[in-house]
Amino acid sequence: MTNLEVIVFDVNETLSDLAPLAQRFTDIGAPEWLAKLWFASLLRDGFARTATGSSERFATIAAGVLPGMLTGIPINRSTADAVEHVMAGFAALQVHPDVPDGVRALKSQGLRLVTLTNGSTDMTERLLADAGIHDQFDLLLSVEQAGVWKPAPAAYEHAAHTYGVATEAMMLVAVHPWDIDGAARAGTSTAWLNREGTLYPNYFRDPDLTADSLTTLTEQLAT
Repeated sequence: MTNLEVIVFDVNETLSDLAPLAQRFTDIGAPEWLAKLWFASLLRDGFARTATGSSERFATIAAGVLPGMLTGIPINRSTADAVEHVMAGFAALQVHPDVPDGVRALKSQGLRLVTLTNGSTDMTERLLADAGIHDQFDLLLSVEQAGVWKPAPAAYEHAAHTYGVATEAMMLVAVHPWDIDGAARAGTSTAWLNREGTLYPNYFRDPDLTADSLTTLTEQLAT
């Protein structure tokens, strides 16, 4: 990939570890497995808004989908307080253990680093600052400025336009196959972080690279 100039990172689950959000659900008296269903549901509704030609902020959908999911569950506080407690968990998230060293190694290879999240740039800034790697990134982007959520091609095109490069000069790094597929359709090369050792769906475009961590990905790009 001789024309590669910019690494574009997805944030939620790719850089940030969402596992602690499960504890937020048990705190309110809900089952911890509801955390993954909640996250999948908010992505579904965000994608639906994009498919209809509209958009909504990640946090608005995340908070809005929760009351319905908690209906019938004997939580130990009011619904409003439960939603507030779960949402506050985002501000306490940390990066995966491999992220700081992996990010620094990619930067040392002369690559420019950017984030592109369906969430907010404020959350990304806090996450990277806490990890001590905020200064490794040239630009922090959100789909809020693009007006469409990933995996719509326009989201990746917005990142390329904002940074001033062609999509072909970018590589998206993400744990989500749907994100990989969307970036590939926008003309961006892709690297799938298979953190959980799962199978890649055969109905999506294949990633250019597959790695189990940023450390492994850095080694692949260095060869």
